[in-house]
Amino acid sequence: MEYTGKTALITGASSGIGVAYADGFAARGSNLILVARRKDRLEALVTRLKKQYSVDVTVIDQDLTVSGAVAKLEKEIAKKKLTVDVLVNNAGFGLNGFFVREDRELTQQEITLNIGVLVDLTAAFLPAMVERNSGVVVNIASTASFQPVPGMAVYGATKAFVRSFTEAVWGELQNSAVRVLAVSPGSTESEFFEVAGGSSAGKPMPASAVVETTFSALEKNCPSVVVGGSNAFAAGLVRFFPKKMVINMVGKMFLPKEK
Repeated sequence: MEYTGKTALITGASSGIGVAYADGFAARGSNLILVARRKDRLEALVTRLKKQYSVDVTVIDQDLTVSGAVAKLEKEIAKKKLTVDVLVNNAGFGLNGFFVREDRELTQQEITLNIGVLVDLTAAFLPAMVERNSGVVVNIASTASFQPVPGMAVYGATKAFVRSFTEAVWGELQNSAVRVLAVSPGSTESEFFEVAGGSSAGKPMPASAVVETTFSALEKNCPSVVVGGSNAFAAGLVRFFPKKMVINMVGKMFLPKEK
């Protein structure tokens, strides 16, 4: 696939996997639209990307959990007369704890960002890609999507939605050159657990591994991909164990220890 001269819109672009995607597309000659809440981080990233890759970078600092955020973002991009050739729905977060103790407002923001915003952004930019018969949509799921996750009940469920939704849309576009891909990373070097609380269940992989896996899967036109061989093995293995066993095993990894 050719990315030179294309424009990639990346959400959650101020840290972790989002920054790695910015580097990955810029290194392949793509111009960027970076969206996140933290303007200072975005501006520092822009300075480096422009100097390192000589691409155009547009920054839009926006909280996507706010009502009407997607429509506002869409209008801002149209106002700047930019065409979105690649959409990377990376923005999202999780909460680590017992569901009955979670802040209800934060839980709603989690569902809004992980599901609502992702679907709406896909609906906003995918039709034009189909009309042009060219484009890419990458939706970030998770290895948490393959089984229930006690301690991160809502997060795991949102990522199961993302993977199912993305694979279904991929199936609808078999007569199109547009690529749609769900990417399921495991523990990755990012601020995820700083936001979620708790700690990673294993040694985090570099965010660059997520990006390289993404480009490889896009070349093969896969509907979804798991990042890392051991993660892929574990994701497939859970199907062969009793559900109760799987839930209890995962709960031991992610449920907070009672004091």
